[in-house]
Amino acid sequence: MEEETRLIHAGKTDGLPARTVSPPVQRGSTVLLPNATALYDGTLGYGRAGLSAQFALMDALAELEGARDIQLYPSGLAAMTAAILAVLKAGDHVLVVDTVYRPVRYFCDRVLRRFGVAVDYYDARLGADDVLAQANPATRLIVLESPGSLSFEMQDAAAIAAAARTRGVLTLLDNTWGAGRLYKPLAHGIDISVQALTKYVCGHSDVFMGSVATVDAGLVDLMKASIQDHGWSVAPEDAYQALRGLRTLATRLDRHGESGLAVARWLAGQPQVLRVLHPALPGAPGHDLWKRDYSGACGLFGLVLKPGSPERVEAFLDALKLFGLGFSWGGFESLAISCDQQLNKRVVPVDYGGPLMRLHVGLESPDDLIVDLQGALDVYAG
Repeated sequence: MEEETRLIHAGKTDGLPARTVSPPVQRGSTVLLPNATALYDGTLGYGRAGLSAQFALMDALAELEGARDIQLYPSGLAAMTAAILAVLKAGDHVLVVDTVYRPVRYFCDRVLRRFGVAVDYYDARLGADDVLAQANPATRLIVLESPGSLSFEMQDAAAIAAAARTRGVLTLLDNTWGAGRLYKPLAHGIDISVQALTKYVCGHSDVFMGSVATVDAGLVDLMKASIQDHGWSVAPEDAYQALRGLRTLATRLDRHGESGLAVARWLAGQPQVLRVLHPALPGAPGHDLWKRDYSGACGLFGLVLKPGSPERVEAFLDALKLFGLGFSWGGFESLAISCDQQLNKRVVPVDYGGPLMRLHVGLESPDDLIVDLQGALDVYAG
């Protein structure tokens, strides 16, 4: 054979020299099948469907979620929109919680409506009966987010799921706050559990990924068909990074939760703070639901400052040294944002009594974070 032929066929990977604790990263779009019969017998035929790292991550996430099937997507938003599209068609109606992640709201308003799906938003504080009272014969899906990622309203997801099932309506829950560990949506009757793996599973603010978990065989088929129809794929390096993050999720999440509660308790006693919105804090809105259904807390929560001007809010944020100013969360670092500018799209207006802020408590010392917040609160007060 000529050299160019030898170079193409050299370096075959038929037998691995050693077994490692994590799967090999297979970079491949082409999958070589063992024989001609396998070309069309349903065997994996193309790398977009995943290879060793993706399959290992899917298996591990299925264990975490208690799921029959996991599908991977290149971002959390992609997982939400793909799951919604997989179960809806023109003429359907979807009920969406008013506190939903803002990009999902944009998708519902800009895409679903354009393709003939009716969308209505409901108050996150409503009970199951009141939510279902807004359904109609065309209602196919209810989208939940609990707690809300800006204002932390808790929903009784189990009650809503049970009521929806009696009406033949599916339920989908964004469970990124619960990270698949603190809360198990599928075990509480939710049909579709979605996570932005970008946040706590990956854990280092350097990978985008999302997942959809289901137990119903019919929904499994719909999700797999949607993956094929839309061409979603996840890079093997990203899947490997997510799997590596998943190995330490329990340890990191416990630290986030403990530190977040320590900071939340301190903030609750500060004169510049009107109230703290942390479901795991006794007396906070939704605490009883959290205590009933959740095994712990993550590091994300909100607080309402006593009334002050937008300039004072900006001064508070600019005074922070350890908290970065960024819209994501779930990584090792602490973050802070102001939220009021994101509330103007909500259908149900809520007056929080002062500027709404969101904090993510990372893996730094909570004592150091408290010192940082004290300095910023002093600036806000002065």
